[in-house]
Amino acid sequence: MPQVQHVVLLSFKEEVTTEQITYLFGLLAELQQLIPGITHFSGGPNSSPEGLNQGYTHGFLMTFVSVEARDVYLPHPEHERVKAELNPCIEAVLVFDFDFKS
Repeated sequence: MPQVQHVVLLSFKEEVTTEQITYLFGLLAELQQLIPGITHFSGGPNSSPEGLNQGYTHGFLMTFVSVEARDVYLPHPEHERVKAELNPCIEAVLVFDFDFKS
């Protein structure tokens, strides 16, 4: 059964502080404990020297055990709760999912 990589790139509004971003990434990391089927979370600020980030300053990666687990996550109340705190701080977001076999 294929797993899913959920890649999210974020551009925070100018007025959002480093402390707020740290808090929001903490909320995102907690989702792994609150929603079944998330096997990995990592994220942070862009560190690439290539200059190809197109204004996206931060990103995170979640790994789901299956497409079905990802589909449970998307409307999950805990995900919606975190999105409600995150969205007012975001200037732009890009989401890209892909399936893979380990």
